[in-house]
Amino acid sequence: MTRIGLLSDTHAYWDDKYLTYFEHCDEIWHAGDIGSLEIARKLAAFRPLRAVYGNIDGQDIRKEFPLINRFTIDGADVMMKHIGGYPGNYDASVRGNILVRPPQLFISGHSHILKVKYDKTLNLLHINPGAAGISGFHKVRTMVRFVIDNGVFKDLEVIEIAG
Repeated sequence: MTRIGLLSDTHAYWDDKYLTYFEHCDEIWHAGDIGSLEIARKLAAFRPLRAVYGNIDGQDIRKEFPLINRFTIDGADVMMKHIGGYPGNYDASVRGNILVRPPQLFISGHSHILKVKYDKTLNLLHINPGAAGISGFHKVRTMVRFVIDNGVFKDLEVIEIAG
């Protein structure tokens, strides 16, 4: 069993609540637009960090993190890309890969819109955790926690960051 804390679109904004809400997580995943290496380093110092770079991230972040991160953890095939779309409207940059070899979990960010949606056609779960930072049009800052247990996703919680 692996407990995951998932966030995106921090845009260089740090909030100690990230650590508070992810206290019981085994890993933290960041779906891009990190904004500064300092944010990534603070998260990585707290828990193992997996991330992708986003469209606002500079070369320093792009050297540290990939455009697409595909990995297996606790029996689950996971694919993460900042601009990835969602079921029924996957971004052209990942559509072929997803259709040919669908992951069990596809994570994206970018839209600043929290979305958890199951793709029945491809048998995959899509999660966009919304935006944890303060830059952008969103009114509520959000993150997600969930558990992967031998390839099964469970105990998904949406976190609205107060203040």
